[in-house]
Amino acid sequence: MRGARRRAFPFATLARMKSPSNPGHQPGHNTVTVVGAGLSGSEAALAAANAGVQVILYEMRPQKMTPAHRSANFAELVCSNSLGGEADTNAKGLLQAEMLSVGSVVMQAAHQARLPAGGALAVERDSFSAQVTRMVREHPGITVRQEELTELPEGITVIATGPLTSDALARALAPVTGGEHLSFYDAAAPVVAFDSIDMDLAFRAGRYDQSADYINCPMNKEEYERFYAAIELARSHTPHDWEKLEFFDGCMPIEEIARRGFNTPRFGPMSPKGLDDPRTGRWPYAVVQLRQEDREGRMWSLVGFQTGLKWGDQKTVVQLIPGLQNAEIVRYGVMHRNTYLNAPKLIDSTLQLREHPRLLVAGVLAGTEGYLESAATGWLAGTNAARLARGEEPLTPPQESMLGGLVRYLASANAKNFQPMNTNWALVPDLTVEGRKKLGKREKRPLMYQRGLQAFRAWATGLKSVQVSPGTPSAETVPS
Repeated sequence: MRGARRRAFPFATLARMKSPSNPGHQPGHNTVTVVGAGLSGSEAALAAANAGVQVILYEMRPQKMTPAHRSANFAELVCSNSLGGEADTNAKGLLQAEMLSVGSVVMQAAHQARLPAGGALAVERDSFSAQVTRMVREHPGITVRQEELTELPEGITVIATGPLTSDALARALAPVTGGEHLSFYDAAAPVVAFDSIDMDLAFRAGRYDQSADYINCPMNKEEYERFYAAIELARSHTPHDWEKLEFFDGCMPIEEIARRGFNTPRFGPMSPKGLDDPRTGRWPYAVVQLRQEDREGRMWSLVGFQTGLKWGDQKTVVQLIPGLQNAEIVRYGVMHRNTYLNAPKLIDSTLQLREHPRLLVAGVLAGTEGYLESAATGWLAGTNAARLARGEEPLTPPQESMLGGLVRYLASANAKNFQPMNTNWALVPDLTVEGRKKLGKREKRPLMYQRGLQAFRAWATGLKSVQVSPGTPSAETVPS
């Protein structure tokens, strides 16, 4: 196994590592337990079951709900409805292609529930989660138990309880992790009804004449100044004393962005670059974009407007946006706790805990940020859990692949002030081509995409339990 400090799982010293809510359950030699049925847990369960082991999947909803979830469906999306860009210049595009190649349930469901969103893979939330739920529940190798686990189960286990891990399970994890927990806040954006958007003021367009899948609400300088003043006066969620208020830059609330300076939103989510206002023929001073939320186009979310503002103030701020002055907010933005581990101190690139290698972690709890990243680490954790159950060595994808780069980062990053990581090109080795000058991003990234996908597919083909789909984007040989 990888890592320098392996030792047997200390069941004798951790008296609470059993399943008291189901005392008759003793996982067999060829059984994997998965805790949590979000994106990472659902992916882990199916990966392990498809590898030929029996899986017991625990999910506490609907017996016990979280502050953010609304249904009992698996893989419910509570923040954005987008899995990111698909292009071969996009780091998320490479990770999507890798996951498609190994039959990812999240990617299959996403393509079945996709909505128009330009170059991004956006989904209709309810049909997406319903499809994942069906695929998990119908698999003959998976037994679903909808109950809260307050203690860690025995045997090979994947913990994929996500950003809203229950307090009881977090306490049970403490003896195993040494209490190395971190928390920050995650925020979701408000959603408005389409028929309440004033399309005489808003317009449909994509940046730089890309497909017109977004609704754009332009602002002149005076309108932006009023909006900014309202943000400054608006009241935010006040954390309890025990809550540590730390924001991840990838999901920064709009009010926090505004506090960093008057122009900060204009260079961030409200950037007007590449958007010509048809009324003026020029870029506006600032713009708010909306992305389609449902298949019928009846609901639209504000892009980059995650917020923890109190609902009354949130409505005031939203209705100061031109085109949204009469907006009906069908779902307010919310802020909730996001719990994760200090991954570099605790886990290997196989997603096993170094000190307790029969425990694996995936998703946000493992230090990832993003839907796609959660699903991908879930697939790897489930695959490696199945390998452990069969007496095989756990593996790490190649460093040129996006998943390989991500898990290597989690295992080796600077543990001081560690924050969750999402997919980006800095996770994989740079690419140079002999006999050519330094490549620009537009030249280099498609080559890195091809190199990474080729390496990942070759690696996955070597796994006995994984069938690599020939229907994924092709990976031509690239220069080294």
